[in-house]
Amino acid sequence: MTTTKHLKSKICLVGEKAVGKTSLIRRYVLNMFDDHYITTIGTKVSKKEVRVFDPEKDLVVDVDMTIWDIMGEKGFRELLKDAYFYGANGILAVADLTRRRTLDDLDDWIDGVEQVVGKVPIFIAVNKTDLSTEAQFSELDVQQVAKAFECGYVITSAKTGGSVEEAFRRLADVVAKAQLQRA
Repeated sequence: MTTTKHLKSKICLVGEKAVGKTSLIRRYVLNMFDDHYITTIGTKVSKKEVRVFDPEKDLVVDVDMTIWDIMGEKGFRELLKDAYFYGANGILAVADLTRRRTLDDLDDWIDGVEQVVGKVPIFIAVNKTDLSTEAQFSELDVQQVAKAFECGYVITSAKTGGSVEEAFRRLADVVAKAQLQRA
């Protein structure tokens, strides 16, 4: 007989400014997209529940995600990282397919979180696949970064909605498994 559990999880989106963190959240939570760039000032918190299934344990897990969006300025991250990252259960690390540096800088962002909360599940979203003709790195590059962090990844487009739901669902799945192991 299938059992159902309910978990609360704090998810932090990290990555350089203008990679699409806010757009990914808006697409996921509200199914909306706005072409106008809106700089996140400080932090913004959104909520959404996602259901994941663990077939090994015949367990349905309702993950109540509190999704934290942070300003992508490194100076801001250093100033507020303890408060922002405290209690995080997972990280969605976001890079922009059209800017190589945003993929290379993910290790600094992930390291910043891990300094505060230790190792937590990570998932990488490479955003802006709708601009693939302007790509500055390949999927092989993403695979290497994901392998280094022992995490999964997906190529997304907040504009079209492509794989956005999958990114959050897959992160929720690994976060739920990690939380259940500690319980």
